[in-house]
Amino acid sequence: MHGSSGSAVPAVAVEKLVKTFKTVEAVKGIDLVVHPGETFGFLGPNGAGKSTTIKILCTLADATSGSARVAGFDVATERDAVRRSIGLVFQEPTLDGYLTAEQNLKFHGELYGVDKSSAAQRRKDVLEMVGLWDRKDDLVQTFSGGMRRRLEIARGLLHSPKVLFLDEPTIGLDPQTRASIWQYLGELHKREEITVFVTTHYMDEAENCDRIAIIDQGRIVALDTPEALKAGVGKDRVSIATADDVAAITALKDKFGLEAKMVEGLVTFSVAEGAAFVPQLFEKLGVAIKSVAVARPTLDDVFLNFTGTSLRDAEQKGGFNPMAARFRGR
Repeated sequence: MHGSSGSAVPAVAVEKLVKTFKTVEAVKGIDLVVHPGETFGFLGPNGAGKSTTIKILCTLADATSGSARVAGFDVATERDAVRRSIGLVFQEPTLDGYLTAEQNLKFHGELYGVDKSSAAQRRKDVLEMVGLWDRKDDLVQTFSGGMRRRLEIARGLLHSPKVLFLDEPTIGLDPQTRASIWQYLGELHKREEITVFVTTHYMDEAENCDRIAIIDQGRIVALDTPEALKAGVGKDRVSIATADDVAAITALKDKFGLEAKMVEGLVTFSVAEGAAFVPQLFEKLGVAIKSVAVARPTLDDVFLNFTGTSLRDAEQKGGFNPMAARFRGR
């Protein structure tokens, strides 16, 4: 899963992209370049602008301003060329349950003009890639959620796109099935030499990407490899439960010069060498500590560092997602 930045035409190039819904600015002027062959993650809470951006890139929504090119084609003026160059797996299931797995792919192939002489072999290839060739004659309505998602990925790959867009591909699936979907994606990526652009709000999934952009409230707040982003935090996260959280936050600032905040119900702060710091905490804080946990930097710490909140807390606060609201209303 490695892209190169060479001189090749970017798989995705976005400049100053803005999308406004009446009074809500869902995407606030983002810039982005995704290299050919890269697995690129778009990480952020619901309502951050992920799905809106992906729909603009896939020609399913118009930008208010700014520009975007996919596989070298302009999403506003070269829509047909963009659509021939991309595969798309939506959050919402779009398979026909009354057709078999192979019939779903055959219908899709005809829509996309897949060469009839090679169509049958291509259907076999993609179904084998996702482990469903032995179920090709079964009705999709008999499939589990994970099997349907794998079939949607196979369908997205059928016409050999240059870029595969996956919008929250594992949403609603159990952790084991989520892990297996990513295993399939890794194997597919090696075989197909394709650029994969995936939106997710699962931290662990973003670890599978070559690079990730963290988006919050319509803006990209960080963009790099997962390793570089975590290294940039540079400190451990310490979370404590105390008898008086307000007093603890004040004491951490007054006695140690540390800025702490409440994250997921715990007093949380960052400090170098967290484990070595804990004994000082018990000795000098002056507030009873019920429990303490020290963790190495994670992508959630990166999110916390750039946005001032954890991804889970941002999810719970929620945000208006105009695109989702529009599609639910249909």
